[in-house]
Amino acid sequence: MRTHRFLRLAVLGLTLAYTAPTLAQSFEGLDLAGQSKKKKKGASSKASSKKKTSAKRGKGKAAVPAEDADASADESSAPVGNPATPPAAVTTTPAPTATPASPAAKPPPAAKPAAQGSPGLGLDLTGDNDKPPAPTMTFDAVDVSGKTADRQRLDAAISLFKNDEYEKSAMAAHELLGDPKLQGLHVEARYVLAKSLYRMGLYHSSLGEFSKILAAGPSTKFFKTSLEWLFFISRKTQNETVILDEIARYANYEFPEKFRNEFRYLLARYHFVRGRALDQVGQTENADKSFEEVKRLALTIPRTDAFYPRAKYLEGLAFFRNGTAHKDAAAKRGNTDVMASVEAMKEVVRLTRPQAGRTGEAAKLDKSLRELAFMQLARTHYGMQQNRFSIFYLNKVERGNTQWLEALFESSWANYRIGQYEQALGNLITLSSPFFREEYFPEALILKAVIYYENCRYRESNLILQDFERTYLPVHDELDGLVKKNMEASEYYTVLADVQKKNKDGLEKNGTDVILERILRLALTDQDLKKTNDSILELEGEMDLFGNKGDTFKYSELTKQLLEELKVQRTSLISKAGIMAKGKLESELGALKLLLANGLRIKFETTTKEKEFLEEQLKAGGRTAIVKKYKYSVAVADDQLYWPYEGEYWRDELGTYQYTMTKGCIERDTANRQIQSAEAM
Repeated sequence: MRTHRFLRLAVLGLTLAYTAPTLAQSFEGLDLAGQSKKKKKGASSKASSKKKTSAKRGKGKAAVPAEDADASADESSAPVGNPATPPAAVTTTPAPTATPASPAAKPPPAAKPAAQGSPGLGLDLTGDNDKPPAPTMTFDAVDVSGKTADRQRLDAAISLFKNDEYEKSAMAAHELLGDPKLQGLHVEARYVLAKSLYRMGLYHSSLGEFSKILAAGPSTKFFKTSLEWLFFISRKTQNETVILDEIARYANYEFPEKFRNEFRYLLARYHFVRGRALDQVGQTENADKSFEEVKRLALTIPRTDAFYPRAKYLEGLAFFRNGTAHKDAAAKRGNTDVMASVEAMKEVVRLTRPQAGRTGEAAKLDKSLRELAFMQLARTHYGMQQNRFSIFYLNKVERGNTQWLEALFESSWANYRIGQYEQALGNLITLSSPFFREEYFPEALILKAVIYYENCRYRESNLILQDFERTYLPVHDELDGLVKKNMEASEYYTVLADVQKKNKDGLEKNGTDVILERILRLALTDQDLKKTNDSILELEGEMDLFGNKGDTFKYSELTKQLLEELKVQRTSLISKAGIMAKGKLESELGALKLLLANGLRIKFETTTKEKEFLEEQLKAGGRTAIVKKYKYSVAVADDQLYWPYEGEYWRDELGTYQYTMTKGCIERDTANRQIQSAEAM
């Protein structure tokens, strides 16, 4: 009996000896599940911490332009992958390979026997340890791992962008876009691509990618911020009209408050350009609507905003257009609109006065806008026959500035109208100087001939007209030949582009090229065509910029695709520029024909007067004279110096010439003496 009891104790001891490790293993396994959860929680906390650090770095990074503030915010609030993916998958660091079972949210089926009696628990768990992982566990691990890898690829692209490795970031994002299985990540990947291209200076390519995001509609996560990036790109491109169509397309959407006034200005500019184009093709009624929209949008911008002066300038032009377009139909309305235009331009002048502390680009923009306002005020008064007021405003344009030569030329006409021939001719001396040989002022010679004709100096007038015909008749013939060819629109631009290329490369030009060069300068006097031409040159420069990138990027599929898209944009712009070029060439051909006709008319009048003078001389036996030397003085103010002009030009003298009429009509001299006598009495 004792022996039997001993055996029972031995069996019990062996049972305990075998079951102890099993229970420990079972406990450890359950604890692993708990530890897995604990580790999982820790990983999530770590990821969260890392995410905060990343966001903080993006927000507080030194020397980050304004456009990056929104970009960083987007990256920190971007969706962190599939909701079913565990938090550990959010981090850019791969999950540890030793814990493949950690993603399982449910305990594995092998854990169920642990709830049974101890002997069964030990035996079942031991058997399960020899089996492969449960199918459910394997399924969950593979599914979540796949989603994690996809997200990690995008996170890697974002990380490259943050590390200023824009070429690699762009290629990584483009690779994601090429995978149709990752449709859910495409919008964010395109957003990363667009920003990377912007950082690389490929602004037109960047605009193309942002446009694709916007085309997806306002429900897209990055729709609003992509609208913001349009403004950043508009400040980098030479021609802001490149994005005007894009902005107008989304005019009905709510723009972020900080860009709202800039958006209103750009939209007003879009309607102004559109209205002017409609006027050119005779669609006056539709043009009226566009100009009314310009005035409405200008009223929505606060006076204290930086874009208010520019919007006010557009408003003034819209009023001036309405005043001149409807002057015949309704004189009262026309005069009211003209006065509104004058007041708008005066407001622009007041707002753009030089201010202390205002320097750099802002001061430069104010100065340019102020000049344009003075020019418009001068033209408005000239059109209303108020020539002295016109001269007053033209003299406000500073010497050497962009509008200075145009102001000198227009001032010459205003001075001619009030009989100040000496000042008019003095301005024309500046325009004919070698410093401005490439400028296009064909009418200057006609004005000079008219002034000499008015002063009875017929021989000089004829010589000036001969010079005009010798210079501009070949230009007329070449223009006439171009217009009559009826080429495709793009071919008209190609003619001008060839001249530009020869100028750029410094190639030798023949006689025809010299004439075409004059035509090019003539065509580019149209500001819309000039801006479109600038955009084409900018696009071509961007296409050349790809050649300066690293070989991996340069020969990538992304580069090939972007270059194709830029070629499409260039073709579209060339077609647009060609239409404008043809229209400008046709209008200039008409103007040149009119100038040549006026020249012939003046020549005929001059010849007739000379004939009459010769007949009178014959009748009087050669004692008749129609020209008499004038009395003049070389006295000048104390702050001036009289220096006789002998054909040489000095840069610091330009714009200061005062022509002295040493001789002219006898009748004019007599009339002047009578006026002086009347004033003395």
